[in-house]
Amino acid sequence: MIFTKYLKYIIVIALVTVFAQSNSYAGGFPIRPGRLILSPSVSYFFASKQWDSTGVKKPFANAGKFTSISISLYAEYGISRRFSVVALVPYVINEFKQAGYDQKYSGLTDAETGIKYYLANINYIYYFSLQGTAITPMYHNTPNGGPLLGYGEEGAELKLSFAGSGNLFNRSYYFNVDEGVRQYFGGDGPIQDRYNATFGITLDRKFKEQISVSFGGFYSVSNLKQFNDLNPTLTRDFRFNQVSVSYGHAFSHELSLFVTGGKFLTGRNTGDGTSASLAFVYRIGN
Repeated sequence: MIFTKYLKYIIVIALVTVFAQSNSYAGGFPIRPGRLILSPSVSYFFASKQWDSTGVKKPFANAGKFTSISISLYAEYGISRRFSVVALVPYVINEFKQAGYDQKYSGLTDAETGIKYYLANINYIYYFSLQGTAITPMYHNTPNGGPLLGYGEEGAELKLSFAGSGNLFNRSYYFNVDEGVRQYFGGDGPIQDRYNATFGITLDRKFKEQISVSFGGFYSVSNLKQFNDLNPTLTRDFRFNQVSVSYGHAFSHELSLFVTGGKFLTGRNTGDGTSASLAFVYRIGN
């Protein structure tokens, strides 16, 4: 089947759409005990080119195109000054088209549940946090490779975050740096380094408008280097870097909107993707 030849690139792209959305959330900043943050979001991802195993970029064969629509709900609840619990549930619709072929899959992907611990702060301006997350697949991969929504394996991640804020040119700014190591528990892993850095600044004195720039990516390593047509699971050995720009508007203290656009810069064994997302952030409680 022609489709299986490009399956390894397609699944990596599908996983990345979830990663791209997560950058607009609370990050390393603590939330108050009893406060709940809810963030529903929708994102669109498109790719018509790929980076091969040597990092050479070229179009998909036969005018191939991949699109993904992801709808997700993120939640974080403050238990105490030090602890909060987090959860992320995504639903995706993935489609690959080329001349004479059209394949579409949809469903819930990997749910993430975890606990965040705020290690320390410096003058209540800079914060350090550590988060442990469990990854639980909400689907079942069949022997023929479906439904192409993820590895189909449980996993765990440990993430360290550093966040802070200040003033620059009479405007408030903030930054957030995340470094996470994720391990999937299958026989071939993979183990992944997932990193992201965000810098944002307010555009007005009422703190209603802001703009931010993020740089992040994946570095995934596995003993399974090659794609196996007899067992078309996910590509486990790949890497990419991406940049994104986000605009945020606060309608009130409780409700904000974020619009984000992103672009892959470099990659190996993955697609050359462009993304756009829309996310609301609701703050409930004290």
